[in-house]
Formats: sequence, structure tokens, C-alpha cells
Amino acid sequence: MKRILSTLLVLVVARAGGARAADVEGRLRVTSRVLWDGNAPRDFSQRGISRDTSDGVFSLLASAEGRYTAERWQLVGRYDGGARVYLGYTQENTLVQAAALEGSHALGESLGLGVEGRAKDRRGGSREYTDLAASAFAEYVPDARLALRLRLGAHRFVYRPDSAANFGSPELGVLARYRLDRRHAFSLTGEYGARRYDSAARLAPAEPPRMTAQRADTALLASVGYTYKGPLTLGLAYTYAENNSNSFGESVHRHRLSATLGMRLPWKLTLLAQGALGLNLYPDGVYLSPEITLLEEDEAQNMLSVRLVRPLNDWLDVELSSAIYGSSRMPTTGLSYFRPVVGVGLTWRP
Repeated sequence: MKRILSTLLVLVVARAGGARAADVEGRLRVTSRVLWDGNAPRDFSQRGISRDTSDGVFSLLASAEGRYTAERWQLVGRYDGGARVYLGYTQENTLVQAAALEGSHALGESLGLGVEGRAKDRRGGSREYTDLAASAFAEYVPDARLALRLRLGAHRFVYRPDSAANFGSPELGVLARYRLDRRHAFSLTGEYGARRYDSAARLAPAEPPRMTAQRADTALLASVGYTYKGPLTLGLAYTYAENNSNSFGESVHRHRLSATLGMRLPWKLTLLAQGALGLNLYPDGVYLSPEITLLEEDEAQNMLSVRLVRPLNDWLDVELSSAIYGSSRMPTTGLSYFRPVVGVGLTWRP
């Protein structure tokens, strides 16, 4: 099982044209967890109004990735599949799958061209969706310290509970990475998308009823990050995302600070921590669809998670985990979101 991905990649490439003197890498991880979920249905709540929404849950996550590198081209693939099964809130049982594939070809010492695609599908629960994207890119890597990538592609999002949230969009993105030395690195990301929805734009409450144009949003994102790899691993990032819509109540501007930390502790323990704080601003003063904010999963909210991992042997790890997810109180509606999760798990690394 240890080299399943490597073997599959070699067979595929060999059939496609024969592979010689190539490097092949592969990795497989399977993690099972038993959790207590403090907000199983992921409900928003109002101040002073609460109810018991906790439940026990079993989760299973499998991750597989592989890389095939030949003299002038490279193929990289990744697949993640996860399932959650609740004891009481069985309507929240979910299956999530995500896959990404990238192929690139070197045109010379520093220039390369390639294509990439990604897909994510969530089934079950109250927020089923499919997210698809594909793009072509050009990459400039003059040395090991600097890498620049420009991509142009298309994005399609399908939200099954409400087709009004479906959209298609051309996208333009740029990524720059600079490695100061072997320990310090910086990154800069920018993205632009022109989204067209399968619904009409919403009128402001004060406007008289009339026919409106198709909903159209402009999505902008800018992010700057820093990573340190030494006695510990540290990552810091600031992200600004802006969605401007001709549909009333759908525009939002987001500021987000995030950090990751990894470090070795005594007794073969590894500490992994992740945290984020965000500020959402609504130009129209309202937001009518709070459930849409959770489409990127809880990790897109304010959050703090801590994991302690210890190897039991060469192929099995045990972990303790705890996390808190939440959002600031929304204007006008007074709704907020809070979800604590704790659990224990095992990871198999063949």
C-alpha cells in the first residue's frame, strides 16, 4: 500500500508515452476521529436564545497525493475524501470529496506553461454544493528564491439547496513567492473574478417593484503571507476579500488575519495550532443569507484549533484535538455563529 500512488502514476505516464529516468513520489494518509460537536447542525443563534445542539460524531478522512517528475515536465495530483456520521443529527451526515490535478512543461531554464484543475463536492447536510475550477498558467522561476505565476481560468459553483446562489466566472490570478533564505519566505496573491449568477439582482426594500438585471458580482482578493521554518514552523497571512454585487445585501468586504504553528515537544509530541480572526463589513448594512457564509467550511470563520500528535510506531499516530469556530454578530439580524469541537483520533501512514 505504501506506494500505491507512485505505481499508478508510473503506469499512467508509461502508457501515455513511456517514462524514462523520472522521479515518482506518493503518500497516503487515513485518519479516523471520534468527536463531540457542540453545534452539529451549524445553526446561527440570537443573543439570549439558545438550545442544545451538541452531538457525537465519527469522522473518517483519507488523503492521497502523488508527483511524477520527468526531465522537462511534471504531473502533480491530490485527492481528499472525508465522511462525518452523527449519532443524533443524522440529517447532517456528510460526504466531502476534493481533487486537484496540475501538469506543467518547462520551456527553458526559467519559464514554464501548464494547466490545473480542481473540484470539490459536498453531499449531505443542509449545504450541498459542487465547486469546479480550471485554468492555464505561465510560470517564471529564474532561481530557487523567486517564483512568479500568472493564471487565467474559469470557475463554476453550484449550490443545490438554492439555485439563486449558482454562478459562473472567468478568473485571473497572480502568485509571487520569494525565499529570503532557507528559513524565511514571503508570498503575495491576487485574484479577480466576474461572477454571473443564475438569478436576478435583488432590489433594496425601499425601491418600488420592477424588473431587474441578472445578478453580477465582482470578486477581488489580495493576500500577503510569511513563513518561517526552523526549530518551529510558523505561518502568518493577511487576506482582504471584496465582493461587490448589484444585488442588494450581497456585497461584503472581509479582512482576515491567520496564523499556523508547528513545533516539537518532549515525549515525541508535536503541537499543531491554527488560528484566524476576521472582520466582515456589509456596505448595504444587512446580510440576508447567513448560511452562505459557511460554504467554505468552518475554517473560513474566526477559529482556533489545537492538535497534539504522538507516533505510536512507524506507521500509526494518535492525536488529541480541540477547536472553536465562530463569527461576529451580524448587523440588523443580530445572528452569530459558535461551534466548539473536541476529539481523539488515529492516523495511519502506510
